Amino acid sequence: MIIHADTIVAIATPPGKGAVGIVRLSGTLTQLIAQKILKRKKLLSHQAVYAKFYDQQEQMIDHGLAIFFEAPHSFTGEDVLELQGHGSPIVMDMILKAAIHFGARLAKPGEFSERAFLNDKMDLAQAEAVADLINAQSQQAARSALSSLEGKFSSLIQTLLKQLIKLRVYVEAAIDFTDEEIDFLKQGEVKERLLKLIQQLKDIQQTAKQGVLLQEGLRVVIAGKPNAGKSSLLNALSGREAAIVTEIEGTTRDVLREYVQVDGLPLHIIDTAGLRESTDVVEQEGMKRAWQEIEKSDYILLIDDVSKSFEVEANKILPTFWHRFPKNIPIIVVKNKIDLVNEKPRIEKLKNETVIYLSVKSGEGLELLKQFFEKQAGFQAENEGIFTARRRHLEALEKTQNALSCGLMQLEKNSAGELLAEELKQAQNFLGEITGEFSTDDLLGAIFSTFCIGK
Repeated sequence: MIIHADTIVAIATPPGKGAVGIVRLSGTLTQLIAQKILKRKKLLSHQAVYAKFYDQQEQMIDHGLAIFFEAPHSFTGEDVLELQGHGSPIVMDMILKAAIHFGARLAKPGEFSERAFLNDKMDLAQAEAVADLINAQSQQAARSALSSLEGKFSSLIQTLLKQLIKLRVYVEAAIDFTDEEIDFLKQGEVKERLLKLIQQLKDIQQTAKQGVLLQEGLRVVIAGKPNAGKSSLLNALSGREAAIVTEIEGTTRDVLREYVQVDGLPLHIIDTAGLRESTDVVEQEGMKRAWQEIEKSDYILLIDDVSKSFEVEANKILPTFWHRFPKNIPIIVVKNKIDLVNEKPRIEKLKNETVIYLSVKSGEGLELLKQFFEKQAGFQAENEGIFTARRRHLEALEKTQNALSCGLMQLEKNSAGELLAEELKQAQNFLGEITGEFSTDDLLGAIFSTFCIGK
């Protein structure tokens, strides 16, 4: 365990008024501060007591419940105290100031969870799941975050790590006994075990991608000419009149954002100003912001009025602006207003684009658009095995995959065993980044800084 010299304190409940507010302390001075605030002798661990709370002038602040958790049997692994009083911001602030006066300092964002990680109460993936559970925006996201917090993701990584380490030990032992008549590396066992590792890793990657989708969702930008139906599509997907819709071109001047769920898949839908040549300063600023959103998107919905244009290729719909579209972001062409030309709702696959025919006004084809996103994301709403994950986890898994693939290539080339062993070592380090076995202070700082204060 890491013994911190300082004791931290923070309000653990959200800002604002409420029936109950909680102030949390953790550190070596916790018991002493508890005695001064509560005017009581030593508290028994894991027992809630009704008490009055006092400030440094021995004036009563409030009364409520006090629960003490003695180290190491606490969330952080240190002595922890929770004071549960009335949820007035003024009362909470007074208790906070009293604790600081008696020797505590204000906690940094995520510092309680960081101490839990440093004291081996949870690994890094579990610590991140704490924040994911707090920020969950759907039932499925909450369930997946809880699954990670309970250790499902970590367990899969640890199992993979153990098998990887065993293989690495076997390979390095074979290198040490190169004088033996039997070449252990040329036998099929090493390749078989390596291929099994690669397949297991692919399975974890697939589930992790689902977890990232649940937590972060897809950023979908709606772009196109003025009056093609961009704002109407935003309203249809969000289920409310989020954007003003008129017959006048150029109504949308700013960026509009809506969060929607499609059978549990979170979508961040972003409506943008119509793209056209314009001398209007406000409209130019709107288009500038549109391009900024387009460059950060996961998908681009290029809306076109099928009653005015029969073009289905993105480069022909907006030829003037085509060079500005990012080449690495998928474009889905949406041919809107099929109700005006008696077209049927459908999806067509071209060489470079997917084209979806629909009518925002009548609702025909909207379900095809939703299904398309679910299929593209590989999303399965009823997948009970999903655990929460983050993009940094996907990056670490991808690096691990590359290292194992390079190791397999070295093995098949009959290269020296040292090269295979080095790739296995790199793969082990990359996997260790997920659980925090191999981590830098900069990484920890970046992760825990995103947590709320008090957690």
